[in-house]
Amino acid sequence: MSEQNVISRGLSAAPGSVAGRDRAEARRACLFRETPFQICERMLLGTAWALKPGRIGTLRPLARMWLASLVAPSRGLPDAGALAETCELAGIAPDLSVPTLLAAYRQGLFPHGHVGAPKWLSPAKRGVLHLDNFRISSRLRSMMRQGRYAVTFDRDFEGVIKACAGRRPGQWHLTWITPRIMHAYAEAHDAGHVHSFEVWNDQGELVGGGYGVAVGRVFVIESQFFRVSNASKIGFSVLAWHLARWGFVLADNKWLTPTTAQMGFHEMPRADYLRRLAALADAPHEAPRQGGRWEPELDAKAVADWRPGAHADTP
Repeated sequence: MSEQNVISRGLSAAPGSVAGRDRAEARRACLFRETPFQICERMLLGTAWALKPGRIGTLRPLARMWLASLVAPSRGLPDAGALAETCELAGIAPDLSVPTLLAAYRQGLFPHGHVGAPKWLSPAKRGVLHLDNFRISSRLRSMMRQGRYAVTFDRDFEGVIKACAGRRPGQWHLTWITPRIMHAYAEAHDAGHVHSFEVWNDQGELVGGGYGVAVGRVFVIESQFFRVSNASKIGFSVLAWHLARWGFVLADNKWLTPTTAQMGFHEMPRADYLRRLAALADAPHEAPRQGGRWEPELDAKAVADWRPGAHADTP
């Protein structure tokens, strides 16, 4: 069976069952890997990316951090609040175990990096969404009402994270979602802290989706992908409705993009984000769980009528 076929197949066995766990492990063994060519490609493009004029200034502090980690490996997490105003590089991330990963997110950190060990990052400005300010465009509402796509949660995490790491049309293939990252988030997914959303067409093919980390009442979006125009937007719209219903307050996209800005995301200074995160990280959300997995309560057609905060449609 080809890798693409493996990605496109959803899980038929219950995720929490023995058969479901075995199926997930088999898929991970197949999907969570890189060929020698892909490794070389990532390293070459990652090096070129680091040498870009806007980023080359981070190499010296990165080298100091790397040398310091070799001489005296740190067992604790860096303090994101102590970073310089424009700095986002906080430290080296040698440990991606579930407890460390969750502690990092509670402190406004996340792992990232194309070459070598992952690095702890904390952007100077976070692209965040207050869920009451979420916007669904008129065009997207129309697509959702057609009922052509089904949205599920936590049904095919392996397929989603692999697709998020895949090639994007018209772009160089440079991803931070390495096999090590895939396994780390898969373990956090098994523990019920990382969740995926999937968008399926009427042939049962996976055409969009994404995944992220639930931190109290904050949902940190890790990555999204689409194979059909607007598929990931449909999926995230359904997810956003559920997040709001379940008591989440913020969705965090890490960085603001033109697409997320159209959906109501805005930039929040790091200091403000860390204060908000500290207030929400210990607040429990109300997402229903079945074996640690989320279950949707409404489909895309119903969510199309959602009017969060009574905001007008965007064109």
